[in-house]
Amino acid sequence: MRYFIEFAYDGAPYFGYQVQPNQISVQEVLEKALSTLLREPIKTTGAGRTDTGVHAKKIFAHFDFEGELMDNLVHRLNSFLPESIAIKRIFEVENDSHARFSATYRTYNYFISTEKDPFTKDLAWQLWRKKLDVDAMNEACKILFEYSDFTSFAKLHTDNKTNICKIYQANWEQNGSLLKFTVSADRFLRNMVRAIVGTMIEVGDGKLKPEDMHRIITEQHRNSAGTSAPAHGLFLVDVGYDFLD
Repeated sequence: MRYFIEFAYDGAPYFGYQVQPNQISVQEVLEKALSTLLREPIKTTGAGRTDTGVHAKKIFAHFDFEGELMDNLVHRLNSFLPESIAIKRIFEVENDSHARFSATYRTYNYFISTEKDPFTKDLAWQLWRKKLDVDAMNEACKILFEYSDFTSFAKLHTDNKTNICKIYQANWEQNGSLLKFTVSADRFLRNMVRAIVGTMIEVGDGKLKPEDMHRIITEQHRNSAGTSAPAHGLFLVDVGYDFLD
């Protein structure tokens, strides 16, 4: 039987989702808890491999288990896991459903604080020293829809077979002192969102013009884009599947 887990986590204590040698990861902690409660080794496959320090408000993983799941497994897992990981639900799916490859889209938010705020310092990039032109940043967003090869925003020396992605949504919203970037695509490259945000900030503070995004993308080289934004402002907020509402 195959099961999906919907969960959330604070990425600050972890070196990303995926198991890392000699480093603590979300996957390792989750699998240890499942294996202990189900009394057999459990391996999970996540919907994405978030980087060190990146958060997830909504993410899925799948695992296979032939026995009968206890009715209170979600409650027991939450009691067993650290406060940084919260299980939302566990449900049965078809055996060919895959947390990563069956996903039709993923959506990320990136948060920036435009005022010095001690209460968001661990959850948003503090850029109160800069005056950002949000309209210019949204003009730059529109250019993303014209392209599909995002090599310029991809981490170098990865095992990606292709850097082709289809972006469905990209926009900035200002709510008081909090600036939120929303981006949704069928897939994302490693470091892609943080590289886009870092480049957008250069547009916002006038170092780049919105139309410079054409050159940056078509040059297809990571050095053409801006510095990556810090990980702690990035949240995976949604993963879509055809078989879920």
